[in-house]
Amino acid sequence: MSGTEPALDHLGRPRVAVTGLGVKTPAGNDVATFWDTLLAGRSMAADITAFDASGLPVRFACEVKGFDGVEYLGPKEVRRVDRNAQLGFAAAIDAVRDAGESGADPARCAVVAGVGIGGLATLEQQERILIERGPSRVTPFLVPMMMPNATPAIVAMELGWTGPNICIATACAAGTHAVGEAARLIRDGTADVVLAGGAEAVVVPVAIAAFARMGALSGRHDDPAGASRPFDVERDGFVIGEGAAFLVLERFDRARARGARIHGEILGYGRNADAYHITAPSPGGSGATACMQLALDDAGLAPAAIAHVNAHGTSTPLNDASEAEAIVKVFSNAPPPVTSTKGVTGHLIAAAGAVEAVASVLAVRDGQAPPTANHERTDPDIALDVIAGSPRSLQGPVLSNSFGFGGHNAALVLGPPPS
Repeated sequence: MSGTEPALDHLGRPRVAVTGLGVKTPAGNDVATFWDTLLAGRSMAADITAFDASGLPVRFACEVKGFDGVEYLGPKEVRRVDRNAQLGFAAAIDAVRDAGESGADPARCAVVAGVGIGGLATLEQQERILIERGPSRVTPFLVPMMMPNATPAIVAMELGWTGPNICIATACAAGTHAVGEAARLIRDGTADVVLAGGAEAVVVPVAIAAFARMGALSGRHDDPAGASRPFDVERDGFVIGEGAAFLVLERFDRARARGARIHGEILGYGRNADAYHITAPSPGGSGATACMQLALDDAGLAPAAIAHVNAHGTSTPLNDASEAEAIVKVFSNAPPPVTSTKGVTGHLIAAAGAVEAVASVLAVRDGQAPPTANHERTDPDIALDVIAGSPRSLQGPVLSNSFGFGGHNAALVLGPPPS
């Protein structure tokens, strides 16, 4: 650290640096490709290729293409790990490699993962085997393959990290909760290094059927690439996706002392509950409003300091309207420019917040906010400056939102790396 760089934040807590990034997403399996795709605003929604979806009410999704878990787990172990944990493990290992050797005590290294459903593909497959071939043919690995906490478990085993190992299952807010809770582990002195992120792999028939029955999915079968349209007047639902992202968080002073590359900084974190409805947001976006304000207070920043909002922006009529109302309230009718990256990636459920945390770190690091794919005309009832068409320059912190079924809300404030 330089003599002038403070080690503590405005509340006297250790600052939290982001030193490693790893992604496995529909927009790319490495950070550079992922970022280029976001900046281009290129939608990744397309007809499903992993299985025959012809009998489903929705037949398109955002799949992770070109991923082979064997490259990370080997040919034997990969057969015992569901795709959900394969994606999560790979993204986590990439993030650790990006961060470089920290030299931290393994007992003070932690893993926090947001996972919504776990090994749903394996569960669905094994239920068919049970019905068609009987109980003796069900794999003995079903339980460890389907459990949501498989991702942080196998990551810790690979790295030999014996510190806290936590799985958070707060639906679509889980990835953001994971990053925020990881930052708290560093702030309160529990850990020096934390791998934080999320993983989800629900592009499977039963999940698609269930979300479609709820009326949550877009039905644009004639134009899958144009289906996810956050904040657009023509939005009609989200596009389901899969993926994973992890960030390495470190105590800022340790990162500087070892000469680590710092991508950005976790400045603030807020979380609360709507306590209103199992799927619908609270009236007027009151829970989201309070959550964003908690994150700003935690960062010690006034709303005017925020340069950009990475919105939850699922492309559903109710969610986008509610979030927009909340943003306007927080920023006193003068909100900063807003992006939803779900126009590119689709909705990655528990992984969404982690993927968007990576996007937010890249935005503050590079001074660019990506456009919202497919956004052509903002809903007249949404009073936001939605970035569309091309990236926009920015300077300053980013607020990143995630809101999940069950009324789970989470928000992060991310700052640029030291100059």
